[in-house]
Amino acid sequence: MAIFCTWLWRYRNYTVIVLTPLLLLPLPLVIPTSEAKCGFVIILMALYWCTECIPLAATALLPVILFPMMKIMESDEVCIQYLKDSNMLFIGGLLVAIAVEHWNLHKRIALQVLLFVGVKPSFLMIGFMGTTAFLSMWISNTASTAMMLPIANAVLQQLSDSEANAEERAQDLQAARHGMENQGFEMNDTNECKEVKQKGSSINMDRDNVDVTDNDVSKGCAWSPEMAEQRRNKREQKYMKLTKGMSLCVCYAASIGGTATLTGTTPNVILKGQIDKLFPENGGVINFASWFGFAFPNMILMLALAWLWLQFMFLGLNFKRSFGCGAESAGDKEAYQVIKEEYKRLGKMSFAEASVLVIFTLLVLLWFTREPGFIPGWATVLFNQNKAYVTDGTVAILMSALFFCIPSKFPRCGGTSEDGGPAEAAPPLLTWEIVHEKMPWNILLLLGGGFALAHGSEVSGLSTWLGESLVPLQSIPPFGISILLCLMVAMFTECSSNTATTTLFLPILGAMATAIKIHPLYVMFPCTIAASLAFMLPVATPPNAIAFSYGNLKVMDMAKAGFILNFLGVLTINIGINTWGVAMFDLNTFPSWANVTNNP
Repeated sequence: MAIFCTWLWRYRNYTVIVLTPLLLLPLPLVIPTSEAKCGFVIILMALYWCTECIPLAATALLPVILFPMMKIMESDEVCIQYLKDSNMLFIGGLLVAIAVEHWNLHKRIALQVLLFVGVKPSFLMIGFMGTTAFLSMWISNTASTAMMLPIANAVLQQLSDSEANAEERAQDLQAARHGMENQGFEMNDTNECKEVKQKGSSINMDRDNVDVTDNDVSKGCAWSPEMAEQRRNKREQKYMKLTKGMSLCVCYAASIGGTATLTGTTPNVILKGQIDKLFPENGGVINFASWFGFAFPNMILMLALAWLWLQFMFLGLNFKRSFGCGAESAGDKEAYQVIKEEYKRLGKMSFAEASVLVIFTLLVLLWFTREPGFIPGWATVLFNQNKAYVTDGTVAILMSALFFCIPSKFPRCGGTSEDGGPAEAAPPLLTWEIVHEKMPWNILLLLGGGFALAHGSEVSGLSTWLGESLVPLQSIPPFGISILLCLMVAMFTECSSNTATTTLFLPILGAMATAIKIHPLYVMFPCTIAASLAFMLPVATPPNAIAFSYGNLKVMDMAKAGFILNFLGVLTINIGINTWGVAMFDLNTFPSWANVTNNP
């Protein structure tokens, strides 16, 4: 029996692949309607996505097979769903992120910020969280986490080593003085000895810049091996705890920061694509500027609450000690020097880095000014008088295409190569080999699979059926619905990818909002951000897994910190959607474009 169970566990993926469709097959056979057939496809894909028995991107291709074979949609109609405007926006954003990473611009920005905030524990945590969140707004959460964690570990290791060296110097000094002093000095007042020992035990340990003075040492209090061992254990425990807190703050900040921009993480782009698909007459309600206007303040609030919680868990509430109001200690200066040396290794900003920074800045400015909302944007004035010809995706592809056109070195006339001949032309800022290596093509298939599911639900009538089934929810206040759905999505995303979670939930939420006559964004926006609140488990998201490997963390450490952060995140999102979200998107009224019976 044990052998059979072991075999079954090893072949569990193949078992799920075979048994799942067989167990679900009675649904379309007993109820041979388009709604039931589409439901079969959605449930099958949901289970495959949750178990990851086959790659997520491969599961996303199932509509190409099943929708035509079940006569829900024609093959051409299914395949066209896999390359929408939202995919182009995502590709453009990823190309910018690849260029920033390739030329190390993100590391220069990160180190510059850390040099500004300093190395006091709380300042250090604020600096790492703020920097990681900012980088995650533009590059992948995984890349920002992988870059910041080694820097954090190097700084903390230097702080720990500095404290250890300070203790050793104090011990050596006391031993030398103790050998030269008269035996009678050892019999001095015990209160004086106790005072000196207390001072010695606090050498840099609590970062209050208190050192043992020569006068104290001359009083002859012995520094026993037991005391030295006790101080060493205390120091190691403190830095173990601090390392855990710093590792968690980086991975959490990466997930939180990705929610601030439309291209920051995949669920954000999925929401835009689903809104445009389900409600084609929405008038571009979701664009880069409108997303940033709502999500950035929400991100700042969520980041502040996360910092307070991690500060309480790993540093305590002694703000005087954590912020360090006194002069810098030797350990602080040495740790600061580590960051400074790392920054010096980057050298001066190269032409390639400057070019990437200029293109990146122009892209952000064009995104913000394309259609800001309160005034006509440049796209409205120049191109979009009658139709939305130019979108955020157009801008993203335009600017990212420049990476293939601009050389990585400033061209100089008359330059020569090593053999004396004409100098070779410098390669462009990006080559296709670099893009091919770093581009996550599987995400594009996941996006397409989600759009295909949403369209299949609409064509088959499943969305209408779901909407009618959810009409009784009208008796629940909208804010209650939003909170419950956010909690459900936040829990679901702990054991499923945030991309799969939003792909599954958003079409259902859109149908529900239409059925109970509430603004679709009132539930779809909070749930999309909630899908990024994967804080509890190492396997929930790649940044968590990276932090788990770096920070000597236990699953319980992450679970305890993440459990509270999940609730704080849901609370923050719902505060935002019921305050400035209502003002920005007029969420108290049911929009005409959401009435699907009026849409063509």
